[in-house]
Amino acid sequence: MSRIAYVNGRYILHSDASVHIEDRGYQFADGVYEACQIQDGAIIDVRRHLDRLDRSLYELDMDSPMERGPLVAVLREVARRNRVRDGLLYLQVTRGVAPRDHAFPKDAVPSLVVTAKSINPAGAQGRFEKGVSVVTVADNRWDRVDIKTVGLLPNVLAKQKARAAGAYEAFFVDKDGFVTEGSSTNAWIVTKDGKLVTRPAEHGILRGITRTVVLDLAAAEGLAVEERPFTVEEAQTAKEVFITAASTILVPVVRIDDRTVANGEPGLTVARLRSRFQEFAERTPI
Repeated sequence: MSRIAYVNGRYILHSDASVHIEDRGYQFADGVYEACQIQDGAIIDVRRHLDRLDRSLYELDMDSPMERGPLVAVLREVARRNRVRDGLLYLQVTRGVAPRDHAFPKDAVPSLVVTAKSINPAGAQGRFEKGVSVVTVADNRWDRVDIKTVGLLPNVLAKQKARAAGAYEAFFVDKDGFVTEGSSTNAWIVTKDGKLVTRPAEHGILRGITRTVVLDLAAAEGLAVEERPFTVEEAQTAKEVFITAASTILVPVVRIDDRTVANGEPGLTVARLRSRFQEFAERTPI
């Protein structure tokens, strides 16, 4: 079956999808995006994702391409047309097409692209069962990584460094030696006394949707949470380390750089959280 994409009001073959060469997302990375998990025929946490999209648009003084109701309808239709039961839904909004000029164009219409693809759940399950390794890199991103923009070149380079080293993810580390977040994930540790620790979601990290759900779940489970920075060494010597993202939910980290975390096996806390995650996530049937 051929994949279908939504591009500025049209459902078209994915292979034929295109945007104008003067789209500001292409020329300036002047755009934002969201990526939602699809599980068992439902979009996970779409309300939270679109709330974050609205915030990103507001922070960049960018108009929304359509109202919330029609946008959700487009997301569901793209997932349906691609027959995705388990996978990922991607939407991107840019400031639109205009003659190349750094200043905002006066009359540009926002561009909207939506795609969906299937993902084999077995891959994510394998990472959860075995855990993954990460490498550390200097955080050289701009100050407003709390805005989910398409300007991801530092993240791309960090992820590539991880892959070249045979690792799954890279942790950004700030100038003071504290972990900020992963190249496409939020970072967590479990201390020796069982507390969950993750960096505060201020301007230094993205306020991950899965991160938010895990905070709700931890509260329901009676787990203590500290939102504070932690160092690479603290992570390497922690009881457990894990990462969260919409595409992977919760994944244990068993190695950081050249050091094994704990006994090198996924821990009980991340297993406990993952087993109940879907009870706290919101589901929108396709």
